[in-house]
Amino acid sequence: MADPVCTQKSPHVMELNPGTYWWCSCGKSKTAPFCDGAHTGTRFSPEAVEIKEKQTVALCGCKHSKTGAFCDGTHSKL
Repeated sequence: MADPVCTQKSPHVMELNPGTYWWCSCGKSKTAPFCDGAHTGTRFSPEAVEIKEKQTVALCGCKHSKTGAFCDGTHSKL
């Protein structure tokens, strides 16, 4: 797998409680936007997202964001 799989052309907007979350960077996870280990054997690895206080976040769904796990609007150019 050379490029990540675009799971959706919009961010995953959600409210997260404090904690560490693992964002899927390969796009193969069945638990998108979070990692389920589907990247095993590829060049991809999940990215840790540390949430300090309850907040609404926009996690990248297209897997092409220049800011990793957080949406930067790249999906609008795909």
